[in-house]
Amino acid sequence: MSEKKAFIHRIRTASGEKPADLVIKNGKVVDVFGGGLLDTDVAITGGMIVGLGHYHGKKTLDAGGKIVSPSLIDAHVHIESSMLTPGAFAGVLAAHGVTSAIVDPHEIANVLGTDGIRFMLRRAADSLIDIYVMLPSSVPATSFEHNGATLHAEDLEPLFDDPHVFGLAEVMDFPAVLHADPVMTDKLLMTQKHTWRIDGHGAGLDAGAINVYRTAGIRTDHECVSISEAEDRLARGMYVMIRQGTVARDLPQLIGLVNARNSRRFLFCTDDKYCDDLIAEGSVDHNIRMAIRSGLDPITCIKMASLNTAECYGLRTKGAIAPGYEADFLLLDDLEQFSISQVYVRGERVAGNGQAVSSQKASEAHPKPHPLVLPELTPDRLTIKIGPSHKAHVIGIVPNSLVTRDRVENVPVHNGVFTFTEGKDFLKMAVIERHKGLGTIGLGIVGGFGLKSGAIATTIAHDSHNLVVTGCSDADMIAAAQRLKQIDGGMVVVNHGKVLAELALPIAGLMTDAPAAAVAEKQKVLRIAVSSLGAPETFNPFLTLSFLSLPVIPDLKLTDTGLFDVRQFTHVNVSVD
Repeated sequence: MSEKKAFIHRIRTASGEKPADLVIKNGKVVDVFGGGLLDTDVAITGGMIVGLGHYHGKKTLDAGGKIVSPSLIDAHVHIESSMLTPGAFAGVLAAHGVTSAIVDPHEIANVLGTDGIRFMLRRAADSLIDIYVMLPSSVPATSFEHNGATLHAEDLEPLFDDPHVFGLAEVMDFPAVLHADPVMTDKLLMTQKHTWRIDGHGAGLDAGAINVYRTAGIRTDHECVSISEAEDRLARGMYVMIRQGTVARDLPQLIGLVNARNSRRFLFCTDDKYCDDLIAEGSVDHNIRMAIRSGLDPITCIKMASLNTAECYGLRTKGAIAPGYEADFLLLDDLEQFSISQVYVRGERVAGNGQAVSSQKASEAHPKPHPLVLPELTPDRLTIKIGPSHKAHVIGIVPNSLVTRDRVENVPVHNGVFTFTEGKDFLKMAVIERHKGLGTIGLGIVGGFGLKSGAIATTIAHDSHNLVVTGCSDADMIAAAQRLKQIDGGMVVVNHGKVLAELALPIAGLMTDAPAAAVAEKQKVLRIAVSSLGAPETFNPFLTLSFLSLPVIPDLKLTDTGLFDVRQFTHVNVSVD
């Protein structure tokens, strides 16, 4: 059917002249515009909702008294953090009522450049849900570390020819914006030629800095960790994304700010969430349930996860159960519990009872291999010299947060070098460049992991994704790094030279083509293994480790070029002396 004929057919169906393809009956429809529930039929033709009222259809879906809700949109997510390819990731999200996602392939781009972005676009095009890509703004994230690629405006602009490319992803290099750095300015102006969609990354930025971001055309932020930060952004016209992921769990601190006056400017996102947590908890459906339990009106919560996000990103036909909107909807058993029974995309069932009904189409070839290129690792390359005061800058973990603390503490020292000592919660940490064989190794001390022995390592190390390892002995740290080289990247737990658990991630050291359930099972084994070494179970140690190398979130981080003070935007010595 031609576009014109389909258009006319929808109009005739809306008027009642023609029967609808599908009519939902006996349901209570969530009205995200009026804020209530409607007792009405929903008529669907050609994958679009054409009417609310009394309709006849070729097929009838008896909702049986269930709630008919718009499906959900994750406002900002990195697929790579699930360790799944887009197709497998989409199946997990569909099972949890998320039928659209705004994604940032920043992670794979920092390893493989535009080849990585194109790989994600190809896989996304075949997925069960609608995946929209925001082009990475900062590849590399900063000039204070080494990554696998460099992307300028001229590299990114051709990608706007793909209809799934929506805008510019989280702008995280605030100094580059503030000082009108030519490379960043070119990216911002290039994007504004094509769209208004530019996401922010305002970690630790005050109100004055947000003035700069808004003036540059940046419209969103997912890095708020306090009410005052969110208020600063709302007052300056930003959309605030309330994030609840695996390591960054900001919803409890922020949800109290949402009220009837300002709720339209809030969205839900996950940002970074592991596969096992997505399966067990869900995606933004988990955010909704948490927000409802905090006392927020359920329909307001649904609106934040549907209409608000759709309007923020200009998805004019998504986010509501109303004529002219796509038939992306959920059947809920219970509104207060937000328990999802069935999930539909454009009128077709894609998931039910927590399971996707189908998988991705035949997979594309992987991007070209990206083997780990590591320097020779010996204990002397991991030595941290400490001055006579025994004082050092320690990266202090804040559980379930991306933020760290710069703790100046007395650390155990033997013969002038930092030495792991049982009973002292200080571990050596190393970030090893893995992309180009540069041989750079950044060393630091971290507090809060709780390991009593062994080491853990991963090639997921935001945002440059070098190899990051921490542990109680140089020998186990080296063994863990060498094992990752053998399996082309991933995650590993080692104790006394023996591999206790591992997850191979051969796609750029970030992802695998394995099914979601298999990945989740390996993640479970990894958690058990790291817990056996003494790590607490109150936060995810691997995801926490992967963010300790991210030099754009305060306070103290470690890159392959050394210890980095994010607030001062400069390197610092480990030893305070």
